[in-house]
Amino acid sequence: MADKKAEALKIVEEGLKELESAKGSVTVGVQKLSRAAKYLDDNEKNVWTEIQLANPYYIDSLKKFYKEIDSLIIIQDQDRNYDEASKLIAEMEKLGIIYNMHVTPAAEFKCDKAAGGFHSVDFIEEIYKNLVKEKLGNDGTLYKKNLKRHLDYIKKTAHQYLAELHDKLKFSGTITSSFDLLKNAVDDRLLDLDPEIAEQLMLAFKSVSSNNKEEWSQALATCRRLLESLADKLYPATDENIKGRTFKQNQYINRIWRFMDVSIESKSNKEMAKSHVDFLGSWMSADYTLACKGVHAEVSQLEATKAIFHIYLMLADLLDYLDPSAVSKPTKLKITEASLDEIESLLNVKRDVAKAIVVARVNNKGLTIEQLAEVKGVGPKTVATAKEVFEF
Repeated sequence: MADKKAEALKIVEEGLKELESAKGSVTVGVQKLSRAAKYLDDNEKNVWTEIQLANPYYIDSLKKFYKEIDSLIIIQDQDRNYDEASKLIAEMEKLGIIYNMHVTPAAEFKCDKAAGGFHSVDFIEEIYKNLVKEKLGNDGTLYKKNLKRHLDYIKKTAHQYLAELHDKLKFSGTITSSFDLLKNAVDDRLLDLDPEIAEQLMLAFKSVSSNNKEEWSQALATCRRLLESLADKLYPATDENIKGRTFKQNQYINRIWRFMDVSIESKSNKEMAKSHVDFLGSWMSADYTLACKGVHAEVSQLEATKAIFHIYLMLADLLDYLDPSAVSKPTKLKITEASLDEIESLLNVKRDVAKAIVVARVNNKGLTIEQLAEVKGVGPKTVATAKEVFEF
């Protein structure tokens, strides 16, 4: 067993190295994940890799599923939607295809012919590389942008699964005691800082630990409320638009992201915290989309538990920033640290004006509000906006 575990860990590390290399192959990464999943009898991850490798056993069923689900969405009869969709999901599960893992909004590139559709990852990767290498345009059926998005989805998901296996293999035997340590630390700190959020988190943990399937779904709903409360505390809703990302009241994931951007100085800590939010955001989005379609989906205890774990890990990354002074209002971005894109977007100025502001900042080795006002193209309205969104 020890040799099998060591071999699986070696394969997982090779897969991670492949995906993290600038010249690495997404196909090889998926193949490494497939081998490791088979070694460890992890059927869920193995099925995911078989889908990416275009195994007809799964692909034929997926094609039928997507086609029939699309037909149901058009029908207004919710009772029929519920019954027929439940039957389809049950049929898929008999094949080992899990709705919220193998069929999600993020995986619907499989329906898009322009993104490679149901072809295998090696076909998609090869076509994309050839189009880029030969500097070719779209061929009328396959489109570079769509292919790139599909590949990015496969690469990101494969990396996530490999990382999960790596942690499981590397630290097996220490998970229970380590998580207890993490949970107790987060619970205690949250009780001091925000009892309401602490209560929501402990309630979610209690629900996911239950043997009652309904409570697993309740745990997920509690997670959503917790994240909404956390976003309200960390970064209240604003009308900002930064690189296409907005921060309205219902965009709680975006607002937590923004808080991390302006509050966490360490790039590695920031990326680690954001990875947990990425998982939570995609999972909450999939659950919400499913509910809107009127499709009943049972939340597995494993999936609900993963959501709770990611919340605890995210909060552990943010603990040093969760204090009354830090969360009473949004933290302003320093004008000396703002990128050209952020200056252009936050001040709502033309690109040339944003460039002039950056030049002034360089020439003055910093920038005061008075120096900003002297930049050509900057008027009183822009100065007033700058006082609101930037720290000088």
